[in-house]
Amino acid sequence: MIRVLLVDDEELVRTGLAMILDGEPGLEVVGMAADGAEAVAAADTLRPDVVLMDVRMPHMDGLEATRRILSRSLGTRVVVLTTFDVDEHVYDALVAGASGFLLKDAPAAQLVHAIRVAASGDAMLAPSVTRRLIARFSRPRQPDPEGALAALTPREKEVLTLLAEGLSNLEIAQRLVVGDATVKTHVARILAKLGVRDRVQAVVLAYRSGLVQVE
Repeated sequence: MIRVLLVDDEELVRTGLAMILDGEPGLEVVGMAADGAEAVAAADTLRPDVVLMDVRMPHMDGLEATRRILSRSLGTRVVVLTTFDVDEHVYDALVAGASGFLLKDAPAAQLVHAIRVAASGDAMLAPSVTRRLIARFSRPRQPDPEGALAALTPREKEVLTLLAEGLSNLEIAQRLVVGDATVKTHVARILAKLGVRDRVQAVVLAYRSGLVQVE
């Protein structure tokens, strides 16, 4: 059972999300919070698998709440909810460790999928939105030859570049003419070498390091 905490300052939004998720097999809404401070306290108490986090809230915003929740190493994943598809605060949340984001008007099936993906340890990386967001707000700089990227093999750097294009494992496998299992192995090694949580964090690092150029 995937345990979900809902965080939004609008009661109608929280109620609507709860109605959607409670009807899904394998999902359980274990709590709700109206601001970031409540979210941090609820996460400490309830230990949810996934937090659906609004960004703009009073008292403590979703960005600070995301940082605090993920700094506690509770195994909780955060998926950010936003009204805007390009929002600087959402980029900051990704840097803070959030496992992707969704628009609040996303279809119910996409919301459920995002929760399941986050709970599995992966992240949402929609090429049409997330890649544009990262590219817009990253501040690229020249790669540090002594930095984390230096540990990657040429093939791993190639895979990371394709991840930054928003390609799935299957699409990368087709592009490189290798098996899907091989790509999964490459991705796992990339995450381990870079010391990041998931592919979103790896792509953020790829842009910030200059491996992938902002278009």
